[in-house]
Amino acid sequence: MRHRKKFNHLSRTSAHRKAMLSNMASSLILHKRIKTTVAKAKALRMYVEPLINKSKTDNTHSRRIVFSHLQNKEAVSELFREVSEKVANRPGGYTRILKLGNRQGDAAEVCFIELVDFNENMLSDKADGEKKRTRRSRRGGGAKKTTTPATEPTAKAVEAAEETKEDKASDSEEKKEE
Repeated sequence: MRHRKKFNHLSRTSAHRKAMLSNMASSLILHKRIKTTVAKAKALRMYVEPLINKSKTDNTHSRRIVFSHLQNKEAVSELFREVSEKVANRPGGYTRILKLGNRQGDAAEVCFIELVDFNENMLSDKADGEKKRTRRSRRGGGAKKTTTPATEPTAKAVEAAEETKEDKASDSEEKKEE
């Protein structure tokens, strides 16, 4: 029985597992996003998030602790320089797992694991001002929208309509002058 055993051994010896997680964590820090299986990604998340949390305090002791886990000078310097600045005010949850489906050869579930504050696509979506969905219960007791997003005018559509009105107004003024 594996009661209260939180740790996934990933069918590897402890030395192999530690080396693999260290290499994957270094790659994640250097490249900001890696493609791996879901089981490895979940194990990596448990491995790398405490290291990112340590990097918030930049002193010799925390650098040595992180280096003892990563064994990669470039990854440690990248973590303490760039990554720690971006996650300075984030209380946790520094990584995101995006599932991609099954791998062709062995049908293993594959995913991207990435650092949250480094995904430009998702950051640009937030900057565009997308509204958060209102939280409703499963029973549907919350307030429901009466209009669908397709019927609501977008900002671009409103601007285009205003421009056409201005164009028509200027055309009619030109005709009056003639």
